[in-house]
Amino acid sequence: MLTGKHIVFLGGDARQLEVIRRCIEMNGKVSLVGFDNLQSHFSGTTQRELDIDLCKQADILMLPIVGTDDNGQVNAVFSSKKLFLKEEHLRALPKHCIVFAGMARAYLRDLCQQYEIQLIQLLDRDDVAIYNSIPTVEGALMMAIQHTDITIHQSVSLVLGLGRVGMTLSRILQAMGAKVKVGVRSSRDRARVFEMGMTPFHTEQLVDHVQDADLIFNTVPSVLLTSSVLAHVPHDAVIIDLASKPGGVDYQFAEKRGIKAILAPSLPGIVAPKTAGRILARTMIELLTEAMQKEGDPVGL
Repeated sequence: MLTGKHIVFLGGDARQLEVIRRCIEMNGKVSLVGFDNLQSHFSGTTQRELDIDLCKQADILMLPIVGTDDNGQVNAVFSSKKLFLKEEHLRALPKHCIVFAGMARAYLRDLCQQYEIQLIQLLDRDDVAIYNSIPTVEGALMMAIQHTDITIHQSVSLVLGLGRVGMTLSRILQAMGAKVKVGVRSSRDRARVFEMGMTPFHTEQLVDHVQDADLIFNTVPSVLLTSSVLAHVPHDAVIIDLASKPGGVDYQFAEKRGIKAILAPSLPGIVAPKTAGRILARTMIELLTEAMQKEGDPVGL
């Protein structure tokens, strides 16, 4: 259990609500910062302002999926106020405090390192990323269905990248009857795509494979769909870019050619926030349990 542990939630979106519920169920002491516009409040929690005293009391600091921006601003969907996690806040955290975020930019990483605060980036973990690939792919398919006038069955669907999202997406497209081609770089991934019964190609030959595409799904966080590649993409093709901002598409050129290209990062929090929140909560609890067991704290999981 989390009895005696003080968990401070600083901003976030609907995914955080599931994590909050789980911490309450496990008898943690929960303080909420940046949740003042919630339509229904959680019983057993306290609404607080972010200040030095609160930071000194924190055992766990839970940040949004994108921890902070480069200036320390924290995304808080449920608040009309701007929130900033400043250096003095991190300096005030106890040395045993653990900071959780989905991912962390240099601002947060550097300050946690400077003040010897443990930082856990949940999306760096393979288990979280693989679990998250499920709502990501469901959201991508939903967008594909909404923005095309053809079925996915028998469509020519390109998937760029065979990472954790690309693997799940390729398999589900194939199961739906699509003709799946997967753009990869390594010989290992090329062999894996072949073994899965799909058509592999090297991303350097992308121009040769986009010409008959109905759907293009990009998972690679670099611009592969350049103007020279887009010049060969059919006008009625739909591109769904799942890479983190700024994405992997020359959007200005795509618009000029009349190609529908959609940047769709963070789909788990949009299409399935409850599931995405449960994934984060489960992983966070597992990590806390491991940490407490190492410290010799009693746990009742």
